[in-house]
Parts: sequence; structure tokens; C-alpha cells
Amino acid sequence: MTEHEHSTHTAEDPQTRTYTCPMHPEVRQDGPGRCPTCGMFLVPEDEADTHDQHDHTMHGHDQHEHVAHEHHHTQHQQPAAAAVDTPAAADTAGGNEWTCPMHPEIRRSGPGTCPICGMALEPVVITADSGPNPELADMTRRMWVGAALSVPLLLIAMVFPLLRIELPISATVNQWIQFALATPVVWWAGWPFFVRGVQSVKNRSLNMFTLVSLGVGAAWTYSTVGLLAPQWFPESMRVMDGRPELYYEAAAVITVLVLLGQVLELRARESTSGAIRALMDLAPTQARRILPDGSEEDVDLSELVVGDRVRVRPGEKVPVDGSVEEGTSSIDESMVTGESMAVAKKPGDDVVGGTVNGNGSLVIRAERLGTDSLLSRIVAMVSQAQRSRAPIQSLVDKVSAVFVPTVIAIALIAFVVWMFVGPEPRLPHALIVAVSVLIIACPCALGLATPMSIMVGVGRAARSGVLVRNAEALERMEQVDTVVVDKTGTLTQGTPQVTDVKTFADVPADELVALAAAVEQHSEHPLAQAIVTSCRTREVAIPASEQFTSEAGGGVRALVDGRWVAVGNADFVGASDGAEAAADELRRGGATAVHVSVDGLVAGAFAIEDPVKQTTPEALTALHGAGLKVVMLTGDNQVTAEAVAAKLGIDEVRAQVLPDEKGQVIADLKAQGRVVAMAGDGVNDAPALATADVGLAMGTGTDVAMESAGMTLLGGDLMGIVRARAVSRATMRNIRQNLVFAFIYNVLGIPVAAGVLYPAFGVLLSPMLAALAMALSSVSVITNAARLNRVKLEA
Repeated sequence: MTEHEHSTHTAEDPQTRTYTCPMHPEVRQDGPGRCPTCGMFLVPEDEADTHDQHDHTMHGHDQHEHVAHEHHHTQHQQPAAAAVDTPAAADTAGGNEWTCPMHPEIRRSGPGTCPICGMALEPVVITADSGPNPELADMTRRMWVGAALSVPLLLIAMVFPLLRIELPISATVNQWIQFALATPVVWWAGWPFFVRGVQSVKNRSLNMFTLVSLGVGAAWTYSTVGLLAPQWFPESMRVMDGRPELYYEAAAVITVLVLLGQVLELRARESTSGAIRALMDLAPTQARRILPDGSEEDVDLSELVVGDRVRVRPGEKVPVDGSVEEGTSSIDESMVTGESMAVAKKPGDDVVGGTVNGNGSLVIRAERLGTDSLLSRIVAMVSQAQRSRAPIQSLVDKVSAVFVPTVIAIALIAFVVWMFVGPEPRLPHALIVAVSVLIIACPCALGLATPMSIMVGVGRAARSGVLVRNAEALERMEQVDTVVVDKTGTLTQGTPQVTDVKTFADVPADELVALAAAVEQHSEHPLAQAIVTSCRTREVAIPASEQFTSEAGGGVRALVDGRWVAVGNADFVGASDGAEAAADELRRGGATAVHVSVDGLVAGAFAIEDPVKQTTPEALTALHGAGLKVVMLTGDNQVTAEAVAAKLGIDEVRAQVLPDEKGQVIADLKAQGRVVAMAGDGVNDAPALATADVGLAMGTGTDVAMESAGMTLLGGDLMGIVRARAVSRATMRNIRQNLVFAFIYNVLGIPVAAGVLYPAFGVLLSPMLAALAMALSSVSVITNAARLNRVKLEA
């Protein structure tokens, strides 16, 4: 039956090879390790010569994932683990790794700063024992100390003079007090900025801290020279008892405002991990284990082993992934599927750790623990996706590569222009303009625009039952115009039932069912199981069989009580025209027709129908409403497939497709210029999922399908596609908003800071206002990204 889908290498010691950094080829060492400059994984030198820089970057990332995979495999062999362990992808040398949100290829064994952009690193994966961000604590402390010193400095340097309040001290003492207050603010509170600024020059990766350190350092240095050697300045610049005007308050306040921006940014970035923390909070910490003698005890999840029996009382969370052994109840699985309706559970049904039991009492056998649990796999996948880079990020990378050098050049040009044609005193005006340009143009908002939206969008998708494997899939999903869906298990429930039995050649129906079931009991195909279930429902004994064989896309055959019985499609069993005509009658009603022959003679046919999922019609309506074409891909007969398509309003049908032909169908659709998403759930769908622009694995399907897909729909129905497209569109719209805001901010802010409005309006931007605007720009980008948490997905 058509839907019946049924060299030696010598290892080389890595320690004997020379390894180098893809980004910094001058770094070379014997054996694997990390680049001391950028933190990337080193790669064998001979491999480095065969790839371009971009490929190296990705190779370093993939190498880490390969090591993580081996670690994950080792974890499988452990008898017990916590419900949500640190996913292995983040666990190296016994500790969680840290990475940069803007440059995920950077990996460190602990907290620190990114050598490329200078941003604070954050854990690759948020774990249950992740404490507060040490960078946030440090920046907060520096900000408050800096603010405490800057307030009196601002009063005596700006507020009191504006209010014409005279202090009982000389101008010289006033300036020395300003020096005493400003110096610890600049050189202690702002010390991280100078360290990162110097590192940026050493690493040849100019960034926002290059600009901040230049601007603040220039203001403080100018003021200190004016304090210690006022005679070096011309008379026109001496305004206070023969001393030049100082800008200590500007240097200090800029430092505090940049610190404020860092604190707000770090807090906002921590909130983007809310989806992962919420998932981890779902896992209970204890389980009620049933001992062999029937007694029960409460134990930590880390003490459980596969095979343990645990009791879940009404209202409790299911502690582990497993199967129900005793009892019936309804379980709220919304945390993994996004569906609010509780699911009935009975003995034999699977349950997921972290879901909430209803009013019944269940006994569950533990089957998947620790990193094997679905919840841990979800956390790992969400974390990995949040760190991935969307293709749109390449535009930002190109702009950022030239942005900071351009800003420094603009600041220098502005300084020179103001020195030659600006109003007197020219040097202070030129200094103010240059510092304002350097401060307002910090590219942090531009760099954060994409990764912040990706992080929040991936988390939002996870809460709706859509697991995003990488940012590329999230971006590509928005562009999809054709959705290809597998029929069995995707459109339908995947539990076919025999609805009619037609017999030929005087074979009684019960005997025909028994003979077919004797052959099909060796097959795990859903149609085979439907025939076996039908036999048991009829309470007919299933005879033994031997010499079982199968033919992919054809059917199965075995020897039953001395007779050769074949079950499959017309060609496989050798059905006559009359038998095939009878089968067509069954197909016109939407059923799959399966022929049975005994000793070469067609004995009958089964009508097998797979009930359509309740959510399928609504989902198809929503997909059509979004302008998508839906293509049904099935191995079933053309007549049956068209009958099902007509009922559901599906646009196109590709029927009688063999398992190894599905990928070619996807390739043909792409060759027509379509952007294709493929939804499937079986091992046979994996090639097609990998070929599609976006592979959508149904969460109720196989691990192979989930590994091949860009997204996994945990609910196992087409409404997940609707939600996936909605979150993709919302995320990409949010990214574009951030990018437009960041670009416009810099396009408008830099000229204003350079003083283009001064000749006409007398407006000159204060460096302190530039610092405040710079801080608020980064926060506004992150705040805009956080709005994705509240976006309503179509459902």
C-alpha cells in the first residue's frame, strides 16, 4: 500500500596538531583551546586554510556544539539528574559558559567583557542556580558612588552659578574641589570604560567604549591641564580669576549617565531570559516515589532513576517525563503546547514533567530524566536559538565595522572646524563639540537592535508552544508563502481506524481481518496498527505468522497457517480492475483503501480513515487568511487524497509520494520560486524538513524530525504554524523598528552634536545631554524588544 512507509580513518592526536584562531590567525598553539584575544575556539591550522573567515566563525561555534553533544551523550548514561539541569550545550569543564549577546561566537568560562564590542558577557544558558549578574552589581555600585559625588559637583559647578549663589571660597579652591569630586568618578566609577576602550584599540575592534573613554578622558584631561597650568591658555579663555573654564562636571555626569545606561541595559537584558526562567520554574524539585513494598516517600528529583514509579496527586505538577501506569486524570499541558484545554490521560499515555495534574491521581513510571527530559531539551533549544544570529544581522555588522572610525573622524573634523571658524573661546567650544559627537554616537543601540528582539521573540514563541531552533528559521518564516503538510499525524490525529471491510472470494470478514492482522502485527505503521486494533475489537484471535517481509511504499507479506497473505496497494497484491474499482468507492469517502490477497488471489479491502484533528480546519482558515497556499503531501492514493483535500479546502495535493520522494517535491516547489515551510512528524519526513526553507516538526513526532527542523510545534497541530508565523512577523517587524530608530537617531544626533544648528539657532548640544540621549537610545531599543512579550499571537 502506498502509505505503507514502511573507509577506515586513523585518528590523529589533537595535541600533536597546530591550532589557530579563525579571527586572529597570528594566534597559534599546539592542541585545541581558546583564542586569548576573542575567546573563540581554535581550529586545526590545516582546516583554517580551507575556509573563509565567516566559515571559521561558524566552525568554532559548531565545534563547541559538537563537544557539548558528546557531553550530552555521557549524561544519558547517568542514573539520575535534576529535572532541569544545565543543558549540556552550555556546560564545559564543569561550568556554565558566558557569551556576548551581540557576538555569540565569543565564549568565556566566566563573566567578563566582549573583546569585540566591550559589552558585558552573560551566561550562555540561564540555570536554576544562576545568581545575579555580577556585571550588573558592579555597575550599579559604581553608578551610585559616582552619582553621590556628581550631585555636589554639579551644584557648585553649574547650579549655584546659574542661580547667582556665591560660595565663601575662592575660584581656585572651587576648582580644586571640583577636581577632588570628579577624579574618583572618572577614574574609579568609569574605570571599566577606559579598560574596554584600551582593549578595543588593542583588538582593533573600535566600539562604544572607545568613544566614551575618548570623550570623558578628553574632558577630564583638558580640565586638569587648565587647573594645573592655566598659563598655557590664552587670555581669551581665562574667565575665573585668570583661570580657564573647566569641565569636570561634564566628565563626571557623562560617566554617571553612561553607567546608568549600562545598568538599565543590563537589567533589561536580564528580563529577556524570563522565558527560560519561567520554564525552569515549572519543574518541581521533589517527587513522591513508590517503593517496592508499596510505601511512599518524598525524594529529590536527583535521586530518581529510570523505571521508578511516582505518584502524582490532584493539583500537583508532574515531576518527570514518563507514562501512566495507573489512574485517569486530565493534565494541563499548556506550558509545552500553548493549548489551554486539559488533555485526558489514561494508562499507557505519555506525560511531560512540569505539566499540572487535574483532579485524578496517577501513578507514573519515570522514563526520561535530567537532560533527557522534554523541559530540559526545551530550555536548551530556546537558549541556543536566543544566541543564534539572524541573517539581517549581517547588515548591522557591515555598518558597525565602519561606524566608530567614521564617528571619530567626524569628531576630529568638527574639532578642527570649530577651532578655526568657531566663536571665541574656540578651544572650549571645539572640545565640547568633539566630546558631544563621540558620546552621542555610541553604536550600542544599533548593535542591540537585532539580538534583543531575537532573544525576546524566541522566548515568546516558546511560551506559545513553538520551539525555534535558530534565528534564521525565525526570520525566514515571515517570508514563507507555501506550507506543505504531511497528511497522517499532521492534518489528522495519526490514529487511523478501520471503518469498513469489503470481502471478495467468499472470505468471511472476521477471517480476512485475522489474516491481515497476523501479517500487520509485525509492522509499526499506523495503518497496520489500525488493522490489528480492529481485529482485537472484533475479539478475533490473531494467528501466528512467519517469513515476514515488507516493501517500502508497497506493502507487507507473511506466511499465515500455510497461506501467503499480502497486505498493501493494488500493484503489490495484484488486485484486479474490479477490486480496484471497489477500493475507489472507499477512497471517494476520504478513506485509505488497503488490499488483502491470499495465495495470490485478492480476498478483500479495508477502508481506513484517520480522523482530522479538531484544530485543523481553523488553522487552515487562518493560513489561507494570511495569504499562504497549503499543499498536502501524502503517500495515499490520489482519489483519497483529493477527497480529504476537498473536505478541508486544501489548495494543492501531491499524492502517492514515496518516502524518498518527499524531499524532491519540496525542491520542485522551491524551484518555482516559492518560499516553502514543511510540516511533518515522521522519520521519513526528515529529508523534506531539511530541504524546506523552514522545517516544522510536530512535537508529537520523532526526535529525528525535530532534529531536522528549524522549528518544533509542541502542540502537534497546525495551529502551531499560525503561531509560528505570527511570532516571526512580530519579531521581524520589531527588529526593523529598532534598526530604523537606531539609524535615524545617529543620522540626526551626530550633526546636532557637531553644531550644525549653532549658526542659525545658536543651539549647541551639551555633552551631558548627549550622554543621556545615548543611554536612553539603548534602553529604548531593549524596551521596544520587550514589547514582544505582550504581542498577541493568532490562535
